[in-house]
Amino acid sequence: MSTAIIISICILLLLAYLFDLTSPYTRIPAVILLLLSGWLGKQLSLVMDIHLPDLTGFLPLLGTVGLILIVLEGSLELELNKSKRNLIAKSIGISLLPLIACALTLAWIFSYFSGLPLHVCLVNAIPLCIISSAIAISSARNLPQTQREFVVYESSLSDIFGVLLFNFFSLNDTIDAHSIMHFSWELLLIVLISFLSTVLLSFLLHKIDHHIKFVPIILMVILIYEISKEYHLPSLIFILLFGLFLGNLDEFKKNKWIRMLKARQIEREVEKFREITTEVTFLIRSLFFLLFGYLIETDEIFNPVTFVWAVAIVAGIFLIRAFFLAIFRMKLHPLLFIAPRGLITILLFFAIDPRQQLQFVNKSLVLQVIILTAFIMMLGMMFSRKEQESLADTTIPGGH
Repeated sequence: MSTAIIISICILLLLAYLFDLTSPYTRIPAVILLLLSGWLGKQLSLVMDIHLPDLTGFLPLLGTVGLILIVLEGSLELELNKSKRNLIAKSIGISLLPLIACALTLAWIFSYFSGLPLHVCLVNAIPLCIISSAIAISSARNLPQTQREFVVYESSLSDIFGVLLFNFFSLNDTIDAHSIMHFSWELLLIVLISFLSTVLLSFLLHKIDHHIKFVPIILMVILIYEISKEYHLPSLIFILLFGLFLGNLDEFKKNKWIRMLKARQIEREVEKFREITTEVTFLIRSLFFLLFGYLIETDEIFNPVTFVWAVAIVAGIFLIRAFFLAIFRMKLHPLLFIAPRGLITILLFFAIDPRQQLQFVNKSLVLQVIILTAFIMMLGMMFSRKEQESLADTTIPGGH
């Protein structure tokens, strides 16, 4: 039995690697193929009468580690300099404002149909309004550099803003001046913790001479995240700031404290750290979506009651997104279509207190929203590819 399981996992992960290699050409999001592979694996195990233990408990674990690594991987790729100010400002606006507009609209509709208070409905609405950096970043690899950077900024910030808002409304029964002051204090505290932790981890990255050095750093990053999370601090901010610092050491060289870290030597280590982070992120992300696909029940995909809600929610998501992209004068195509829901939506959905859970915001609805947004992104990226090829043909002498 154990041999069959190991062989199955290896085959599925090699398929995940194949999906990752081919997705820039097929424009089919790897997440759809991973979910499908996990679901087919479940059907095959039922046919072959293979009984596995309940794996549901592993999903939040993989999801949390995956979220940390995905945000870290994305932030390591971001550049902070004067030429990026406009892009960063737009990314902040387009990651935050549509999130707030979508969450408020959806929460008001949920409140109308359920009769529950708005802040309770916001807890259920926010997970559906967050862009998945796990899917968006990997899907944007073949876009022009400016658009690719925008997607990395926007989706990473969407994760962070979304988690901040979710924690604020889920942990506060009443929204008043006291809760806002407490929340502001938590933000200041996590920024301080981030600064101290970043300096410490950067120092260790430079000083550790042992042949095993990057895995301990990753483990300490996860440890700091989890301890901060245990005290209800917005710990994703630490991950973002740590990644931004390591990825932009050139911009901080003038600071005497940074010079003490010998930035040039650290940069070589950062490049190796980036490589191993990318590898581990791929592994954890693939395992998460394969397991989620395995845990999907067929009737959850084809639930006609939630499908009506899912279509309406997805339509609202893209209408609101188009409105704000137009306001910020961003090119609609293909950015409009890169608004997938995924890992963070699933994680926050499972984090909703059962006392706050709305009956019609269930696993079927979450799954259908994820699949629909990924499918729309796939169609948008395919159309974008044809458009780019058509433009390329017109620039070639003799092209038609």
